[in-house]
Amino acid sequence: MAGAAGTVVGPVTHVERLPARTGTAVDWPEWVPAELRAALAGQGVVAPWRHQAEAAGHAYAGRNVVVATGTASGKSLGYQLPALATLLADPRATVLYLAPTKALAADQLRAVAALDLDGVRPACYDGDTPRAERDWIRAHSRFVLTNPDMLHHGILPGHAKWSAFLRRLAFVVVDECHTYRGVFGSHVAHVLRRLRRQAARYPRTPRSSVPGQRSGTGGGGSAPDGPVFVLASATSGDPAAAAGRLTGLPVTAVTEDTAPRGGLTFALWEPPLLPPSSPPPGRTAPSSSPDRTAPSSSGRTAPSSSPDRTAPSSSGRTAPSSSPGGAAPAGLAEPVLVGPGTDAGLDGAPVRRSALRETADLLSDTVAAGVRTLAFVKSRRGAELIATTARRSLDEAVPGLGSRVAAYRSGYLREERRSLEQALLGGELLGLASTSALELGVDLVGLDAVLICGYPGTRASLWQQAGRAGRSGREALAVLVARDDPLDTYLVHHPEALFGRPVEATVLDPANPYVLGPQLACAAAESPLTPADLELFGEGAKEAVEALVAAGALRSRPTGWYWRHVGRPEVDLRGTGGTPVDVVEASTGRLLGTVDPASAHFQVHPGAVYLHQGVSYVVDDLDLDGGCALVHAEEPDWSTHPRDVTSLSVVSVRSYLDAGPVGMFLGEVDVTSQVVSYQRRRLASGEVLATLPLDLPARELRTVAVWFTVSPESLMAAGVEAAEMPGALHAAEHAAIGLLPLVATCDRWDIGGLSTANHPDTEAPTVFVYDGHPGGAGFAERAYRAASAWLTATRDAIVECGCETGCPSCVQSPKCGNGNNPLAKPEAVRVLDVVLANLAKVAPADPDDLTTVAPADPEESGPRTDRG
Repeated sequence: MAGAAGTVVGPVTHVERLPARTGTAVDWPEWVPAELRAALAGQGVVAPWRHQAEAAGHAYAGRNVVVATGTASGKSLGYQLPALATLLADPRATVLYLAPTKALAADQLRAVAALDLDGVRPACYDGDTPRAERDWIRAHSRFVLTNPDMLHHGILPGHAKWSAFLRRLAFVVVDECHTYRGVFGSHVAHVLRRLRRQAARYPRTPRSSVPGQRSGTGGGGSAPDGPVFVLASATSGDPAAAAGRLTGLPVTAVTEDTAPRGGLTFALWEPPLLPPSSPPPGRTAPSSSPDRTAPSSSGRTAPSSSPDRTAPSSSGRTAPSSSPGGAAPAGLAEPVLVGPGTDAGLDGAPVRRSALRETADLLSDTVAAGVRTLAFVKSRRGAELIATTARRSLDEAVPGLGSRVAAYRSGYLREERRSLEQALLGGELLGLASTSALELGVDLVGLDAVLICGYPGTRASLWQQAGRAGRSGREALAVLVARDDPLDTYLVHHPEALFGRPVEATVLDPANPYVLGPQLACAAAESPLTPADLELFGEGAKEAVEALVAAGALRSRPTGWYWRHVGRPEVDLRGTGGTPVDVVEASTGRLLGTVDPASAHFQVHPGAVYLHQGVSYVVDDLDLDGGCALVHAEEPDWSTHPRDVTSLSVVSVRSYLDAGPVGMFLGEVDVTSQVVSYQRRRLASGEVLATLPLDLPARELRTVAVWFTVSPESLMAAGVEAAEMPGALHAAEHAAIGLLPLVATCDRWDIGGLSTANHPDTEAPTVFVYDGHPGGAGFAERAYRAASAWLTATRDAIVECGCETGCPSCVQSPKCGNGNNPLAKPEAVRVLDVVLANLAKVAPADPDDLTTVAPADPEESGPRTDRG
């Protein structure tokens, strides 16, 4: 085990100890009514922490405020105090609460309802709300909890029905606002501007006289008599600026965390290498056809149907374990898959044990020891696999113990989600494998440990997940289990990149024309746009309106711009491609869950294996137009892995850096992708049993890319022969994509890549890296600005890796479209040496560019002739 001195034993590469901290309490603000103080005392809150009172004071005085403190610091009290005090003092006032997930909104509803305050009548209004309850909520609830999607699809289009609520709106609470980043965050920024616009349309009801509160409902830069915005965020870089971009208003930040905290032991864990002397049975050579993540029609890069490509084998756990739960469950032991999209390397390359399997075994160990544990994993399938593996392992050790472990993810029905939340809160479940759906502020009291399967993408998310343990002030354990990819490997061996560094700033771009145009169309459909509205929507609004008029979407009149069509614009905030696809059991008609359209091509294509709470189903039919996938229960001895083909063309160049034989470019590109087939692979060995064709539509994406070109002559002078150029560029591309998150706050599904020895548009050896969202999300721009720092880190990661020919920790990609073939590791270093040497002549590397650490999986979405 590694301590403060960095000594390493076994799979633990580093242990960071965060000491316990005492809190700083203050007196209740004078304006908090006695009824509210008594209700809070009944819930165990006898006095606020200083940061809670400070944030509440700003909001109550009419100033927009963001409280950005650590997990379990009680941010919710910062907005509950001013909101509930106002509701108690003014019987006409209303509050709107926005959460990024239904689970968080439901948790906050429980917290507010438990106070049992007269006349508040809190209620959730989301997609799960029965139709019969919606009219009552509009008419009677004064504290409505919802999410940006429902605000966008339901409340704002029906604003006339909400007129009484909107004209009395005192506060808008935006919880976990750090999650609103990238394209999703840019959409939400405009949804909030649309909310401000509609709230301003209705004559304000004068506020009752409330001691200590400014007249009107707004202040601190909000619209005249408009609602006050109160935002809560995990610790982040420059929260005031990020909240200002999100709301379009000046925002005051409260950042000093004065809540007590229990001690936290944080371990970095690198799964061990598999024995090289025992090649898996049925090993197959890598295929040359693509097997990559591809962008959806909405631009979202969709996950494969088999994240991490895990499948069982007969081997047991290789990491040390002292508990009975460490034994490998029958039929679900170590995955040994080879070929495109697997964790295995090329022949002779070292291969590490799957992070999924390692996490499942650690979960088994902790549950067997009675430790209440939450395991986070990025993908839905990963959550199912971890839970299934842990359950079987525990049942072998202690029959029946496996029932105390479950999976939790999006796509479950409302009843399943609520049942799982209650079972965890009530102690019936000891272990839960979850996607990020439980990362946010759901109050999971009593958790002892958190396992994080793979770096979650940002330091903000890492600390948010780690903070789920020890929420009652007790000692807690967090373990980051590294995936076998370049960034995870880099992080577990460079703990200084995680600990003692500030978290990232939230990145969003409301001026993105691919976001702004559709949002202006939605606003016009709600009520005609006026010239004054254009200032509200900010930079680019005038040009976007002109484009909508030219396209025939809006009609210009002296009184404003009018929506021309009968139906509303179809705009998807989360970039999932539209209405979710229902997964239905064909024999019974039972709805099992949902899959977003961008993932449907990969997860529920005909013949795909679909997991739901440990039960395996096979897809019979996928109706994309009807939004339905029919499945039947089956336990096949194979897994499925989709394969796609992708092409890329350059549309325009925005910026260009001439470095002699090297060119660095930023510009627009068109990416076309289509899932064309899938493989069946035997679970025990990874042997490819069959490759079956698929007939699915192609998806197109116009986005922003950064790319560099290198002259063939300079490469040959550096010792890269023509025959090695495809492999050298291919390896450099993989590593560059894996390390881009060091300089850009991007998600593992946010970026794609392509490399070729002679691209038709550049007529030179080229490596592309592009944003996986329509119009871009700012990641390529950041990479272009920090190119020297980014590519220096890429080169160092390859050089520092101990393998000889390339492995998943440096240049192999788990979703390579060409089966990680060809790859030339030493030559990739020479390519990057040429690029960096020439860039240094015109743009010296700035170490300060390495200001953010984000996701890591080299999961690119877009091929090439030699792409991965």
